[in-house]
Amino acid sequence: MRAFWNRFRRHRGAVMGVVILALVVAVAVLAPVLFPQSPWKMVQRPFLPPLSNEALPLGTDALGRNVLSGLAHGAQVSLMVGLVSTLAALLIGIPIGAAAGYFGGFVDDALMRITEFFQTVPSFALAIVLVAIFEPSIVSIIGAIAIVSWPPVARLVRGEVLSLRAREYVEAAILSGQTHLTIIVRQVLPNAISPIIVLASLMVATAILLESSLSFMGLGDPNLMSWGYMIGAARTVIRQAWWLSFFPGVAILLTVLALNLIGEGLNDALNPRLARRGE
Repeated sequence: MRAFWNRFRRHRGAVMGVVILALVVAVAVLAPVLFPQSPWKMVQRPFLPPLSNEALPLGTDALGRNVLSGLAHGAQVSLMVGLVSTLAALLIGIPIGAAAGYFGGFVDDALMRITEFFQTVPSFALAIVLVAIFEPSIVSIIGAIAIVSWPPVARLVRGEVLSLRAREYVEAAILSGQTHLTIIVRQVLPNAISPIIVLASLMVATAILLESSLSFMGLGDPNLMSWGYMIGAARTVIRQAWWLSFFPGVAILLTVLALNLIGEGLNDALNPRLARRGE
C-alpha cells in the first residue's frame, strides 16, 4: 500500500482529483445540515442574481428556489446514482466475463454474443427506452445505467481471465481439486482487480453524465433534485438567467474531471509496467 500511495501521489492530477472529489462528497454528506429546508421550497423572488443576497450567494431559479441548496442536494443524487449503478454493473459484468474467460468454448461464445448484442445498441438510446418503459424514478435510472454499462466490464474481465487461467498457480489449484468457483474467486479475480478498479472509477463518471443527460431530457426522478434537472429546467431561460445552467454544469464538469483524473492516477499506480518505468 505504501508503494502504491507513493506512485499515486506522484500523479499531481490524481491528487487534485481526490481533493475535488472529497469536496463534492463533503458537500453531499453535509447538504441536510447546511440546507435543512427542501431544495424545492421557494425562498426569494425568482431570478435573483448571484451575489445579490448574502443568504443566497448563487441566487434563485425561475421559481425562487435556492440554487446553492439545489447544487448541494443534487450532489447526493449524482454520487449515489454513479456509485450504485457502477456497483450493479460490476455485479453483472464480472461474473459474465469471468465465466467466459475461464471456461471458454461454447460458454465463451454464448456469453460474448449476449455482450455484443448489448454493445450494438447505443447506450444512451437504450437507457432512454428503459427509463421510459419503467417510468422515471431513481431505481429505473440506476437499473438502466447498470444495464448499458456492464458490457465493457465483461469484456475487460474476460481478457484478464484468459491471460491468467494458464498460469501455474491456477493449474496447481485445479490439480489440488479446488472447484471452478473457488479458483475463479480466490485465484483468478484477485489478480485481475487492478484494471477493474481503474475502469470502475471511469464508469462512475460516465454514470453521472448519463443521469444528468436523462434528467436534462425530463426522464429524471421528479421527486429528487439533480444537476441534470437544474440544467434542463433552465434551458429555456439561459439568456435571462445564465447562472441557472452554469453552476450545475460546472459541478458536473468538476466531478467528472476529478473521477477521470483519479482513474488515470490509479492506472499509473496499479499498472506494473508504468510503475517500473516511473521508478
